[in-house]
Amino acid sequence: MSHAFSVEMKCREHVKNMSLSKGAQQRVLFEGCLGELEELSLIEGAVLEVKGVNGVLRIDLSEDELRKICKKMQGKK
Repeated sequence: MSHAFSVEMKCREHVKNMSLSKGAQQRVLFEGCLGELEELSLIEGAVLEVKGVNGVLRIDLSEDELRKICKKMQGKK
């Protein structure tokens, strides 16, 4: 299953790096600093939202998928 995401930054100064490669691998890199975390929530049970003082990261990840991946990670410890 494919998952979409978005990153919304409040100010350019918190963006560390953003690059789009024209090479064969066509990689994309976006780095920044969300700052101190303020909130973690699931919007309508389908979008994980991580809010920081400098911005917001959102990924379409259901509660069930999040639980499965957490359970899988705990099994690796």
